[in-house]
Amino acid sequence: MTYRCRLQRLSQTRRRRLIFRATHRGIKEADLVVGLFARAHVPTMDDDELGALEALLEAPDQELYAWVSEREPVPENFDGPMFQRLKAFRTDAAIRETLR
Repeated sequence: MTYRCRLQRLSQTRRRRLIFRATHRGIKEADLVVGLFARAHVPTMDDDELGALEALLEAPDQELYAWVSEREPVPENFDGPMFQRLKAFRTDAAIRETLR
């Protein structure tokens, strides 16, 4: 197996794990929002974006969902471009319908 093939396989594994992690958060609301976002965007994310999403997923479920649903203010260390993408995705009409 070539070096390039190994890198591609590692990237695919990382993406699968990230999608799994995003869809199995622990609370159903977070699973829906974060999971749907991950399924829609992880396949096209670059390594930096994947790292940003991984860092965001380190936040506890209840807190992350409270930030996304604007029930609590977002701490500065989490309020970056990736969080803004997730928040924008959550406010999309399709996701709002899913969560009703």
